[in-house]
Amino acid sequence: MRSREMNQKLAVAVVYVAAMFMAIMDSTIVNVTLPTLARTFRVSTDGIDAVSIGYLVSLGVFIPISGWLGDRLGGRRTLLGAIALFVVASALCGLSTSFGELVLFRILQGIGGGLMTPVGLAMLFRVFPPAERVRASSILVIPTASAPALGPVLGGLFTTDVSWRWVFFVNLPIGAAALVFGLLFLADHKQGGTKRLDVGGFLISGLGLGALMYGLSEGPLKGWGSADVLATVATGAVLLAGFVAYELRREHPLVDLSLFRDRLFTSATTVIVIGSVAFLGTLYLTSLFFQEALGMSALRAGLTIFPEALGVMAGAQVVSRVLYWRIGPRRILAAGLTGVAVVVVLLTLVTPATNEWLIRLEMLALGYAMSHVFLPSQAASFATIAPHRNGGASAIFNASRQLGGAVGVALVTTVIAAGPSRRVDFINSPTVAAYHLGFLVAACVAAVGALVAFSVSDADAAPTMVSRQELARRRSRADEGVAEPAPAA
Repeated sequence: MRSREMNQKLAVAVVYVAAMFMAIMDSTIVNVTLPTLARTFRVSTDGIDAVSIGYLVSLGVFIPISGWLGDRLGGRRTLLGAIALFVVASALCGLSTSFGELVLFRILQGIGGGLMTPVGLAMLFRVFPPAERVRASSILVIPTASAPALGPVLGGLFTTDVSWRWVFFVNLPIGAAALVFGLLFLADHKQGGTKRLDVGGFLISGLGLGALMYGLSEGPLKGWGSADVLATVATGAVLLAGFVAYELRREHPLVDLSLFRDRLFTSATTVIVIGSVAFLGTLYLTSLFFQEALGMSALRAGLTIFPEALGVMAGAQVVSRVLYWRIGPRRILAAGLTGVAVVVVLLTLVTPATNEWLIRLEMLALGYAMSHVFLPSQAASFATIAPHRNGGASAIFNASRQLGGAVGVALVTTVIAAGPSRRVDFINSPTVAAYHLGFLVAACVAAVGALVAFSVSDADAAPTMVSRQELARRRSRADEGVAEPAPAA
């Protein structure tokens, strides 16, 4: 039994990490190739954004239903089906012969991405008990850290030296390997007594999140005073407010909003949302800043950003092995977001004369600080959630994190668009000062997150605060058939 359990931990971790890597990388790798796609399909610079927006909107629409599908069809079937859809859609994107085809297939990609990430997370926390979730979360930082940084590097390489089509084809070997591995080794788990689909909740939440994601993506480009941006943001906000009221009256809601009564889940999820606003907004801004203000190529900019991934992976080991079980998530989260704020402020001092290796050192420090946010928030969020509610909790957690990233990109883009600009080739281009202003705003958001982190309760997160030595002792006792004493009431 122990061998089977351990094998499932490995199997779920491998498949989920591969799925998460593809989904996260896809949101950054395509951005580099947008100018090439605009020239290839003879589409305006404004119009080509539909390639990214279509993906983000469909992602937002289908995240809410992921928990229900995972429980109804079983985690294995839903996760592997979502990966298969993502891979097929990626192949179709690479084979597109028209702009309309490309946008349609990007929407299909978004459906797969919207399902596989929350379902995989629910499966992961189903096989890892609370005491081992820090270990599980340390696995998750691999795609979380490396995918956003690798995206611009690979996108620049493929677009410059091979073909833009490989920006999509790169998902095929990763997805195929995950599918084969999952078919061979993943065991199924189907939640008993699954409720019927809340169709009304799905339609309201899907339309609300989709409209909000569209408005947030288009706002910085068209201006927040644009009629369609105002209409979609307002519609999305009204629909999501209506969704809350609707779900609270349902006997079997699509999304279990009562999860927000769990103070640890609510506080830790809030922290990761604020952290995502600051961190993903900063990552997006650095890519633009390095290329447009510092004159780097796409490849060179990607290589300069990449140390961030190394920082996250190194920091995750420190957090999981040394800090988390000793001092708990609250102080780690506060320190991590404070570190993010400090590093992002340092980025406001970067100019074209700054040494590149100093910039890379700052990106390394940014990743190290953010690892102190990723890992504790993920482990603590689900510490007090019952296993049968993991699907719904995962859908909320992922939707919130995705929305936080969209808000972060919209926020920094709006700030630099409103900042100082210069006239270049008959267009207005942000100055170095405008980018510095964007970094300053992102740093302020991180500082707010550091204050919110003090609402996280270490006492509530205690089930996840177990040292590796204690875990080894418990496994040894379990193998010997010795039962652990019941916790004190």
